[in-house]
Amino acid sequence: MRTWEDLKNDPSTFTNMSKEEETLIDTLAFLHATRIKMKISQVELGRKIGLTQPQIARLENLDVIPTFTTLGKYAAGLGFNLKLTVVPA
Repeated sequence: MRTWEDLKNDPSTFTNMSKEEETLIDTLAFLHATRIKMKISQVELGRKIGLTQPQIARLENLDVIPTFTTLGKYAAGLGFNLKLTVVPA
């Protein structure tokens, strides 16, 4: 999967984005916006879920591609559960 920097630097990004990339960006955007609405700082969230503030920042900036486990920790820190489903192709 490409990083946010890869996506921003490619003019065809938003027409060639995979469904997985779209889903990841949408999920992180929702979680990031929710964190801000809840007035939880990156430091507070990081302490709650065992990550550092720079790690939270890299996730929110899409500088790194989080594992499902890391994304789940982030969501749980805000009171959400991640749900993985399998659907026919």
